[in-house]
Amino acid sequence: MSRLRRLGRLAVVDVSPLQQVRGYRWLFAGMLLAQSGRQLTVVAVPIQIFLITDSTFAVGLLGLAQLVPLLLVSLAGGALADAFDRRSLLIMSEVVHIFTGVGLLWNSLVDDPLLWPLYVFSGISAGTMAIHNPAKQAIVPGLVGRALFPAALALNQTQTNLAKTAVPAVGGLLIAFAGLSTAYSIQTISYLLSALCFMRIPRLKAKGGGRTFSMSSIREGFAFLKSRRLIQAAMLMDLGAMVFGMPSALFPAFGTDVLGGDEFTVGLLFAAPGAGAMLAAFTSGWVPKVRRQGRAVAVAVTCWGLGIAVFGLSRSLPLALAMLAFAGAADVVSAIFRQSIIQLSVPDALRGRLASIHTIASGGGPRLGDLEAGVVAEVTSVRFSVVSGGVACAAAALAISRWSPRFYNYVYSPDSDVDDEVEVIA
Repeated sequence: MSRLRRLGRLAVVDVSPLQQVRGYRWLFAGMLLAQSGRQLTVVAVPIQIFLITDSTFAVGLLGLAQLVPLLLVSLAGGALADAFDRRSLLIMSEVVHIFTGVGLLWNSLVDDPLLWPLYVFSGISAGTMAIHNPAKQAIVPGLVGRALFPAALALNQTQTNLAKTAVPAVGGLLIAFAGLSTAYSIQTISYLLSALCFMRIPRLKAKGGGRTFSMSSIREGFAFLKSRRLIQAAMLMDLGAMVFGMPSALFPAFGTDVLGGDEFTVGLLFAAPGAGAMLAAFTSGWVPKVRRQGRAVAVAVTCWGLGIAVFGLSRSLPLALAMLAFAGAADVVSAIFRQSIIQLSVPDALRGRLASIHTIASGGGPRLGDLEAGVVAEVTSVRFSVVSGGVACAAAALAISRWSPRFYNYVYSPDSDVDDEVEVIA
């Protein structure tokens, strides 16, 4: 019975950072509120654009309106996180989100809602995330310490996937029964509460007081990355998986043409990876026990690619959903260990800048993946595009592991005080 209890504890997400670190409790609450507000926007803004224009192309332009500010601000965001108090940056980012929420609410209340505020406020919000994300990623190691960091990353994944899975469904019902203005009001309130939570976090600058914000400080981040194949490999793992391994742009065609379903089938395909990710996050209590984190990332990304390949070969909806859920679960495992390797292999004074470079890859990767999947499907077929992408994802994981044995053999050391050194098993 005691062995079963120990296995049960390993299967449930490790909440020790919440129990032991007061500042992290406030950070976790603030992140959950902010993520919930953003997920309401993910549902509400496209719906309103479509209601105004009756054009899927107009809805598609929203991605471009968000991507450009995200990429333009990302490098500055990381340098800011290494120059100023990271808590203050989180608070200021939520203040900007409150402003965008009020703008969207105002536009939903006028007699004839305008189209341009939806693009402008969404673009401002995306640019603000390019400051918010590096500050958020850089602040966690300083709050919880090295020993609790993998468990904190697992908790971060739990709250992110909980919000991404639950809020869009609730948001759709909320908009249907209470209207867009109600959704925008709740979104704005969530940003306000998030800012109040962030105010309870201790002030945290980069070690040594932070680097002065300048173009040279931005270049330092790239120079550091250029000299660290370990971190390059971690980011390339992420980029390869997103470009080849998640063909979400093909879900509508796959659900209707390949599986012979309807819009509900397509909705299930979109929901399946998130459901698998949430299940993996909630059962991640074993994560802090894993020391060979590089190997874990390589295995997870390989499983991700193979899961997508089997999804592409599937002829039944249950198998397709199971494989997408499996891929989503593998994605969470990869994300936890990949972020642990990157953040703990970077000196605190550079964490913001490296996080911003990672943001560029994670922001651009899915868009490149949609393009790659669409082009291959147009030239060959939808099924071939999905299967070949999954195989390419797994092959990329194996190739990167061979290119960087230091990454594959990376071992997490919870007791090390040296941020930029790693233990390697030969």
